[in-house]
Amino acid sequence: MSWPAPLEEMRHRDRVFPHLRPKAKVDVSKNVLLYVEGVSVSFDGFKALNNLNLYINEGELRCLIGANGAGKTTMMDVITGKTPCDEGTVYFGQSIDLLKRSEPEIAQLGIGRKFQKPTVFEAQSVFANLELALKASKGIWYSLRASLSGPQRDRIDEILALINLSEAREQLAGSLSHGQKQWLEIGMLLVSDPRLLFLDEPVAGMTAQETERTAELLNTLAGDHTVVVVEHDMEFVRSIARTVTVLHQGSVLAEGTMDEVQNHPEVIEVYLGSDE
Repeated sequence: MSWPAPLEEMRHRDRVFPHLRPKAKVDVSKNVLLYVEGVSVSFDGFKALNNLNLYINEGELRCLIGANGAGKTTMMDVITGKTPCDEGTVYFGQSIDLLKRSEPEIAQLGIGRKFQKPTVFEAQSVFANLELALKASKGIWYSLRASLSGPQRDRIDEILALINLSEAREQLAGSLSHGQKQWLEIGMLLVSDPRLLFLDEPVAGMTAQETERTAELLNTLAGDHTVVVVEHDMEFVRSIARTVTVLHQGSVLAEGTMDEVQNHPEVIEVYLGSDE
């Protein structure tokens, strides 16, 4: 199999999609997987995060909402090692300090992130995209030469079934619908068996049927994985929400069930009642 993608792009995939490998033991004895405490980030005087406190439990499906500029993307950037913070602490479990880890190291710990726009190898098959994601942390030359083991093929087959793309396994990724590309990228994260998944607007641009299927997928993932969904589509959030966190001006404005958030006076004023 040949991989015509540029080497630099493949090295990027090495960083983003770690291989299935033994991960550091995460202490979740208090049932909290992620601790974000007192985190602030400023850009040229603008406070993107302002003393942010956020706690994500092991195995939960959490929805994060907030108007543009609320701090959602900056928060994910800090947690995944993309952006340093001015102050505060971020822990994975009770003992792993994420602020002392690099972006690749954080990915290898089992924290995956899907960005808004799906980025797949469009000239390769669906199966080949998952194969490359599975092997990525072995290094680029390993990825070019090594053959899949039986368990690795079984893992890819499991993911194909989970993301509803088994019948499209030999189809070029570029010919998939927008929603299918979103599912494929989620699958490219899942082959590395992440403990914590951040999904940024996973249903943007999807059809109603694709959105419904995505809701089913995320509900299936919760429990085995901890899933944090950042989303603007309020109907979709209502369909999957268990706990909703509302960010505003870099801080948590409200948190609770969807009904509790919907009826929160400040949320109604600054977000749900706005044109965002």
